[in-house]
Amino acid sequence: MTTAQHLAVIERLRARAFPARRGPSDVGTSGPGYHLAELARGDGLGDDDGTRRADEADQFDAEHAALAEILTLRFGEPWYMSTWSVQVRGGEGEEIPEPWRELSGGPRFLYLWRVEDRWLAIGLAEADEERPFRLLAVVTATDPP
Repeated sequence: MTTAQHLAVIERLRARAFPARRGPSDVGTSGPGYHLAELARGDGLGDDDGTRRADEADQFDAEHAALAEILTLRFGEPWYMSTWSVQVRGGEGEEIPEPWRELSGGPRFLYLWRVEDRWLAIGLAEADEERPFRLLAVVTATDPP
Protein backbone atom coordinates (compact mmCIF):
# COMPACT_ATOMS: atom_id res chain seq x y z
CA MET A 1 0.00 0.00 0.00
CA THR A 2 1.23 3.52 -0.68
CA THR A 3 1.23 6.43 1.74
CA ALA A 4 -1.76 7.85 -0.14
CA GLN A 5 -3.62 4.58 0.38
CA HIS A 6 -2.71 4.60 4.10
CA LEU A 7 -4.12 8.12 4.37
CA ALA A 8 -7.31 7.07 2.60
CA VAL A 9 -7.81 4.23 5.11
CA ILE A 10 -7.25 6.63 8.01
CA GLU A 11 -9.77 9.10 6.59
CA ARG A 12 -12.36 6.32 6.17
CA LEU A 13 -11.82 5.29 9.79
CA ARG A 14 -12.14 8.88 11.00
CA ALA A 15 -15.52 9.19 9.28
CA ARG A 16 -16.83 5.76 10.29
CA ALA A 17 -19.15 5.18 13.25
CA PHE A 18 -17.92 2.86 15.99
CA PRO A 19 -19.69 -0.50 16.28
CA ALA A 20 -21.53 -1.65 19.41
CA ARG A 21 -19.42 -4.83 19.68
CA ARG A 22 -15.84 -5.80 18.93
CA GLY A 23 -15.28 -7.60 15.65
CA PRO A 24 -13.32 -7.70 12.42
CA SER A 25 -13.47 -4.86 9.93
CA ASP A 26 -12.30 -4.56 6.36
CA VAL A 27 -8.90 -3.27 7.58
CA GLY A 28 -8.48 -4.76 11.05
CA THR A 29 -10.61 -4.69 14.17
CA SER A 30 -13.28 -2.32 15.44
CA GLY A 31 -15.10 -2.12 18.72
CA PRO A 32 -16.98 0.27 20.96
CA GLY A 33 -15.09 3.55 20.67
CA TYR A 34 -12.31 2.49 18.30
CA HIS A 35 -11.09 1.29 14.92
CA LEU A 36 -7.70 -0.43 14.68
CA ALA A 37 -6.22 -0.92 11.21
CA GLU A 38 -3.23 -2.83 9.97
CA LEU A 39 -2.05 -0.56 7.16
CA ALA A 40 0.84 -2.79 6.11
CA ARG A 41 2.32 -6.15 7.11
CA GLY A 42 5.75 -7.54 6.32
CA ASP A 43 6.24 -11.00 4.98
CA GLY A 44 7.88 -12.13 8.20
CA LEU A 45 10.68 -13.85 6.34
CA GLY A 46 14.33 -13.32 7.02
CA ASP A 47 17.43 -14.78 5.50
CA ASP A 48 20.53 -16.27 7.06
CA ASP A 49 22.53 -13.06 7.14
CA GLY A 50 19.61 -10.78 8.10
CA THR A 51 19.80 -8.71 4.90
CA ARG A 52 16.19 -9.22 3.91
CA ARG A 53 14.96 -8.36 7.43
CA ALA A 54 17.12 -5.21 7.44
CA ASP A 55 15.75 -4.14 4.05
CA GLU A 56 12.20 -4.69 5.28
CA ALA A 57 12.95 -2.72 8.47
CA ASP A 58 14.23 0.20 6.38
CA GLN A 59 11.10 0.11 4.21
CA PHE A 60 8.71 0.05 7.17
CA ASP A 61 10.64 2.80 8.98
CA ALA A 62 10.38 4.96 5.85
CA GLU A 63 6.63 4.34 5.46
CA HIS A 64 6.04 5.10 9.15
CA ALA A 65 8.09 8.31 8.99
CA ALA A 66 6.38 9.50 5.79
CA LEU A 67 2.94 8.90 7.23
CA ALA A 68 3.84 10.69 10.48
CA GLU A 69 5.20 13.65 8.52
CA ILE A 70 2.05 14.04 6.44
CA LEU A 71 -0.24 13.68 9.46
CA THR A 72 1.86 16.28 11.30
CA LEU A 73 1.44 18.71 8.41
CA ARG A 74 -2.29 18.03 8.43
CA PHE A 75 -3.03 17.96 12.18
CA GLY A 76 -0.08 19.65 13.90
CA GLU A 77 2.65 18.32 16.14
CA PRO A 78 1.85 14.90 17.60
CA TRP A 79 2.14 13.69 21.14
CA TYR A 80 4.59 10.85 21.63
CA MET A 81 3.46 7.89 23.75
CA SER A 82 5.57 4.95 24.87
CA THR A 83 3.50 1.77 25.15
CA TRP A 84 5.91 0.17 27.63
CA SER A 85 4.22 1.57 30.75
CA VAL A 86 0.79 0.59 29.45
CA GLN A 87 2.00 -2.97 28.92
CA VAL A 88 3.51 -3.09 32.41
CA ARG A 89 0.41 -1.65 34.05
CA GLY A 90 -1.79 -4.15 32.21
CA GLY A 91 0.51 -6.97 33.27
CA GLU A 92 0.13 -5.85 36.88
CA GLY A 93 -3.64 -6.21 36.61
CA GLU A 94 -4.73 -2.66 35.77
CA GLU A 95 -7.68 -2.61 33.39
CA ILE A 96 -6.45 -0.97 30.18
CA PRO A 97 -9.23 0.02 27.77
CA GLU A 98 -9.20 -0.99 24.13
CA PRO A 99 -7.62 -0.18 21.78
CA TRP A 100 -4.73 0.80 24.08
CA ARG A 101 -4.43 -2.68 25.61
CA GLU A 102 -4.03 -4.28 22.20
CA LEU A 103 -1.60 -1.60 21.01
CA SER A 104 0.59 -2.06 24.09
CA GLY A 105 1.67 -5.45 22.76
CA GLY A 106 2.77 -4.08 19.38
CA PRO A 107 4.52 -0.77 18.68
CA ARG A 108 7.06 0.48 21.22
CA PHE A 109 5.72 3.99 20.77
CA LEU A 110 2.85 5.81 19.10
CA TYR A 111 2.42 9.20 17.49
CA LEU A 112 -0.89 10.68 18.64
CA TRP A 113 -3.02 13.53 17.37
CA ARG A 114 -6.23 14.86 18.87
CA VAL A 115 -8.51 15.54 15.90
CA GLU A 116 -11.91 16.93 16.80
CA ASP A 117 -13.41 14.49 19.31
CA ARG A 118 -11.19 11.52 18.47
CA TRP A 119 -7.62 10.40 18.84
CA LEU A 120 -5.59 9.29 15.85
CA ALA A 121 -2.49 7.21 16.49
CA ILE A 122 0.04 5.42 14.31
CA GLY A 123 2.76 3.01 15.29
CA LEU A 124 5.18 0.50 13.87
CA ALA A 125 5.25 -2.94 15.46
CA GLU A 126 8.70 -4.33 14.81
CA ALA A 127 9.27 -7.87 13.67
CA ASP A 128 10.55 -10.67 15.84
CA GLU A 129 10.85 -14.43 15.40
CA GLU A 130 7.08 -14.88 15.70
CA ARG A 131 5.59 -11.75 14.12
CA PRO A 132 6.27 -9.64 11.01
CA PHE A 133 6.53 -5.85 10.84
CA ARG A 134 3.13 -4.15 11.06
CA LEU A 135 2.23 -0.52 10.41
CA LEU A 136 -0.82 0.24 12.54
CA ALA A 137 -3.33 3.09 12.81
CA VAL A 138 -6.04 3.63 15.35
CA VAL A 139 -8.93 6.07 15.56
CA THR A 140 -10.58 6.16 18.97
CA ALA A 141 -12.78 8.19 21.26
CA THR A 142 -11.05 6.63 24.29
CA ASP A 143 -8.37 8.78 25.88
CA PRO A 144 -4.90 7.23 26.17
CA PRO A 145 -4.24 5.70 29.59
